[in-house]
Amino acid sequence: MYLADSRGTGVTAAPDPGPGRRPAAVPATVLALGAVSLVTDVSSEMVTAVLPLYVVAGLGLSPLGFGLLDGINNGVGALVRLAGGHLADGGGRRHKTVAGLGYALSALCKPLLLLAHTLPVISAVLAADRTGKGLRTAPRDAMISLATEPRYRGRAFGVHRAMDTTGALLGPLVAFAVLRATVDGYDAVFAVSGCVALLGVLVLVLFVPGHIAPAPVPAPAAPGRPVPSPEPARPTLKDAVGLLRRPELRALTLCATLLGLTTVSDSFLYLLLQREGDLPAHLFPLLPLGTAAVFLLLALPLGALADRAGRRRLFLAGHGVLLLGYGLVLSPWHGAPAVVAVLVLHGTFYAATDGVLAAATAAAVPARHQGAGQALVGTGQALARFACSLAFGAAWGLWGGRTALAVTAGALAVSAVVAAFVLRPVPEVSP
Repeated sequence: MYLADSRGTGVTAAPDPGPGRRPAAVPATVLALGAVSLVTDVSSEMVTAVLPLYVVAGLGLSPLGFGLLDGINNGVGALVRLAGGHLADGGGRRHKTVAGLGYALSALCKPLLLLAHTLPVISAVLAADRTGKGLRTAPRDAMISLATEPRYRGRAFGVHRAMDTTGALLGPLVAFAVLRATVDGYDAVFAVSGCVALLGVLVLVLFVPGHIAPAPVPAPAAPGRPVPSPEPARPTLKDAVGLLRRPELRALTLCATLLGLTTVSDSFLYLLLQREGDLPAHLFPLLPLGTAAVFLLLALPLGALADRAGRRRLFLAGHGVLLLGYGLVLSPWHGAPAVVAVLVLHGTFYAATDGVLAAATAAAVPARHQGAGQALVGTGQALARFACSLAFGAAWGLWGGRTALAVTAGALAVSAVVAAFVLRPVPEVSP
């Protein structure tokens, strides 16, 4: 089935670099935002690597309780993303301002963990950290979209996600080094993480432009289609909510949500992979690094491929790769080669869907609604994945992990067919 990308929907291009100069495929703004994400992810993943053990072994919380706590905090972050996206679309310097507030809030939470020794306090700190992440995500993706020529957005998001994943790879390694080199290991990890997070905020302040105003490049109107009218400078909340009336954004949001309902969380997948693949327990922490390494290698080439072959088409293909990974976990093929194959497929799935979905969303909404559009699609996907985690955990408890994954794989196959139908070419509308 042919899945066309959205084009000609009133989305503006990056600023004209001047006569005789060709705009960069990956602008400096994208590289600066990638550096911010890289540094911030080093900080975040340092905490993520040690927090479960700290809370479970140090404070006595059960693993199930920690999983529920983490899931609720992720849900909070997803809902806050809607507010962050709308606030950032107010014009002027709001994208950078709202993103900066989100990065600063998360940076502040890292040293606060030094003072958190009870479950309620830790819960509040984690909720604040997820609130910061929710605030910054949509404005950051909106800045990437606005700074990049529409035809290069897949590549730009691929570069950003590759830099972001580099931080995710380095974070656990830094945490491990700090734990080995210090006596009060957990406190040292939290302190170093806070310093690294502040460095990320500093990079944002110094190197990311305060105002990104792309020059509009009007496309010639096709016969029978209205010519886009000038847009008001400041979108209202009603305008943001009304974005779902746009056929292409509505289709993306629906499909991202539907497919998110059948995307098993990484933790559950790694646990199943370790059990089904007969992997020694001491090698379990290496599984996320395997996925991240493949994601890092493929984010840029698959982003560039999405620009040429179609972003929504590649987004669906990525879920087909995930379905193949589920099948390998359930297959009788065990051992190290099977584990490596699943990790390659898992990392490929992320490389084909994460930044690609953001690039497809950018093409479905006008420039003044980039933040709100990214927030709508991202929130729908995040909340759906949270619901999937809760349902999968309950199914595992009732029927076992293999049966739960088999049911999820069947649901993913059906969802992919529905998504392919929903993402068929739709009529273009004026912005």
